[in-house]
Amino acid sequence: MPLDLDTALSSHQPLSLNERKLLDILRRRGAITRATVSTEMDLAQQSVHRLIEELISRGLLRSGERVKNGRGQPSPRIELVNEAVYAIGVSINTDSAVVCVADLGCNVLEQVTLRTPPLSRNSTLDSLAKTIERMLQRNGIEADRVIGMGFAIAGFFLENRQINAPEPLRDWSLIDLQPVLEERFGMPVWLENNATTAAIGESLVGVGAWASNFIYLSFNFGFGAGVVINGKPYFGSHGNAGEITLYNDEESINRPALRYLLEELHQKGVQVDSIEDLRLRFDPNWPGVDTWLKRIQPTLDRLVNALSGLFDPQAVVFGGQLPVELGKRLIAATTFWGTHRYNAPPPRPRLLLSETNGDAAAIGAALVPLKERFFV
Repeated sequence: MPLDLDTALSSHQPLSLNERKLLDILRRRGAITRATVSTEMDLAQQSVHRLIEELISRGLLRSGERVKNGRGQPSPRIELVNEAVYAIGVSINTDSAVVCVADLGCNVLEQVTLRTPPLSRNSTLDSLAKTIERMLQRNGIEADRVIGMGFAIAGFFLENRQINAPEPLRDWSLIDLQPVLEERFGMPVWLENNATTAAIGESLVGVGAWASNFIYLSFNFGFGAGVVINGKPYFGSHGNAGEITLYNDEESINRPALRYLLEELHQKGVQVDSIEDLRLRFDPNWPGVDTWLKRIQPTLDRLVNALSGLFDPQAVVFGGQLPVELGKRLIAATTFWGTHRYNAPPPRPRLLLSETNGDAAAIGAALVPLKERFFV
């Protein structure tokens, strides 16, 4: 049954909390029986039956294969109609842009990286629009099935939700960007910081499979973090939760922002064009790598210890545009501080690389509209 967008998505008839909870269970568990849904939701089977039938009528659920479970008739599984709706995710870095498309089940169908630095806002938006059109065509997706776009960009938000982005993204800064994007792409747009959307992506298709409380460290041209508490992203009052203000001006050049590694490599004669080039071609034996690691380790240790104490997370994820081998070295060198009474330290978070298969910020951006409309 095709999705009735007017019914399912109308602001006058939003999904109820229980409907969203049910969809979220199926997103996490996959196809399961009605009885299992009833147990997970702690609702009477009659109530669950009504919820399921309503969501089937909207084209968001369908009955799958029947499963034999004890005596009696086999019970049909219920599953999401993944092709019911789709969302677009875009992440703007200082030297590249990444776009992806995801279905209702939060499966990423395709991801494309535009390696031209997005210095010009208008030309980048034109390129993104053409790329998105081709992606939808390749995947057989009708435009009216796309419910919206999550748009992630480096930087922090001002009081009026204008973005203060790094210097290479000056053309994107200090303007009311959201209406510009909605007019250009003709769909609702959710605008967020890229470290936060990366944390969202990690929570839905990465370490969130086992960790409900974690910090995502986003190593890019700059350096920021995203916070997930009890399985939900924490945005803060202005959308700036995770903005790292631990260092003064003198210390800032020793924070683990990849722009400073790039500068160190250039001083040593290593030809690396951009952060994206660094990610793709990183060699741990390059001259300058060890110097940079030694320089930034105290500031990284301070941050990880502060986050560990403040949030008591299960994990600290090292992600962003961080090369895998560099991430492994950073994790291996990170030290938890302190001696403790009775020689009994508190539990420490796991330090690990991102478990998201793809660009976590773009994936998370695509999942924001889906989470806002359909899940909890």
